[in-house]
Amino acid sequence: MDLTLDQAKRKTEQLSRELNSRRPKIDSRIKYFKGETGKLHFASPKFAEYFEKQYAGFSDNWCMPVAQAPAERMNLLGLRPYGQATGVDRDLERAWITNDGEAGSSEAFLLFGVAARAFSLVHPANSPDGMPRLTWEHPDSAIVDTDPETGIDRAGLVAWADDQMDYATLYAGPNQIFKFKRKTSQDRHERNGAAVDLNGGWELRNPEVEVELNPLGEMPLSELRNQTLLDDEPISDIDGVMGLQDTANLIWAYLLNALDQASLPARVVTGAELPKVPILNKDGQVAGYRDVELDELMKERILWIPSKDASIEEWTAASLDVFSKVIEQLVEHIAAQTRTPPHYLVAKMVNTAAESLNIAEAGLVSKTGERITYAGRGLKKTKRLMAKAMGANDQRITAINAGKLIWANVQYRSDAQMADVATKLRGAGFPMEYIAEKLVTDPAEVDRIMKMIQQEQQADPLLAAQRAMQTGIPNGIGA
Repeated sequence: MDLTLDQAKRKTEQLSRELNSRRPKIDSRIKYFKGETGKLHFASPKFAEYFEKQYAGFSDNWCMPVAQAPAERMNLLGLRPYGQATGVDRDLERAWITNDGEAGSSEAFLLFGVAARAFSLVHPANSPDGMPRLTWEHPDSAIVDTDPETGIDRAGLVAWADDQMDYATLYAGPNQIFKFKRKTSQDRHERNGAAVDLNGGWELRNPEVEVELNPLGEMPLSELRNQTLLDDEPISDIDGVMGLQDTANLIWAYLLNALDQASLPARVVTGAELPKVPILNKDGQVAGYRDVELDELMKERILWIPSKDASIEEWTAASLDVFSKVIEQLVEHIAAQTRTPPHYLVAKMVNTAAESLNIAEAGLVSKTGERITYAGRGLKKTKRLMAKAMGANDQRITAINAGKLIWANVQYRSDAQMADVATKLRGAGFPMEYIAEKLVTDPAEVDRIMKMIQQEQQADPLLAAQRAMQTGIPNGIGA
């Protein structure tokens, strides 16, 4: 059902408020990923007073490798329409390459893991080559309203702001596009019991154009949503890492303090009066004396104990292994809980057998496969919208909608492993095209390999003679 202008304003305000409520959590996750938060924590204000500036900027960032590990293995190669045995849809592949889909999707997959959401937006074809435009939207500027009963995306909003104005584009249903603006400084919250402005102060960007027609016939904003528990709250891949990262940084604070304090011998003076510091008057003359502040003595690693008999003692340097062992255990917990291979977090593996690496990466391979499944719905919709923008007929749209996304192999294999697999599969009777698809994955590379094999066979005189004998024509006769 189409919306009136007033209904569109209310829908824009509703989605805008929901988007605003998401932003703090999204911002926090992204800051943890960048290492801008989760810095050193201190046990007391005094502890912070002495060492906060000294170690400013330090953060042991484990969120970044945990999020990057699956994202770097998510490489979408194309879509194979239903009923097509091999390869991918060439028109969609060309449109994807034209729009730098590989680079854009790589960034979106990383955000999909960190912030739990990412978005794509398909714009109608308006270029001479008939290619649609594909953009990727940040999760703090886009939101999709999905019907909880049917699962159909019924509305979407893309919002942004400058120093003076807020802007929003509402995609309402399959047909309507509304473009709004409002003053950034406008009060949009309920105060002193006053009624909330349900329209949110939104006004048309162009008063002469109330609504634009969506030529795609489908809401063009698609959401890539990470794993959920059958609700509308996707889970970030780093939610469980942030707390462990804070704990690790707390241990680092103690360790760095110990490096500066306990690693060098500390002295204790007993049986002597506290040293005095002269107090000068305004003319620079000594007017009296005061005891040295205990804090100053502690910074110099001196403990002063007045007593009858003066003597000097010292403590030997402390062992710091207790701190490093706790940090190592925390990193092991991060690896286990996030299914991140240990060698991604701690570089201790040397001359490790390929089979051992495969076992170590099994959890990551499985996790990446899950993320591919979760992102599949939004990506398939993106491909379908791109096909619509290029004028695909209903039959082709149906085949694309029931098609299969083709991904690069998420499991890394050495050349020796691939050669071994290929030899064994060939010995078992599998055709070369199947083996190439299994090992190479990229349909374009598979086609190129098969053409090269065909050219080699045609240039081989023994194979040419064999083919001639199989057709019953003696080699060389009838030439």
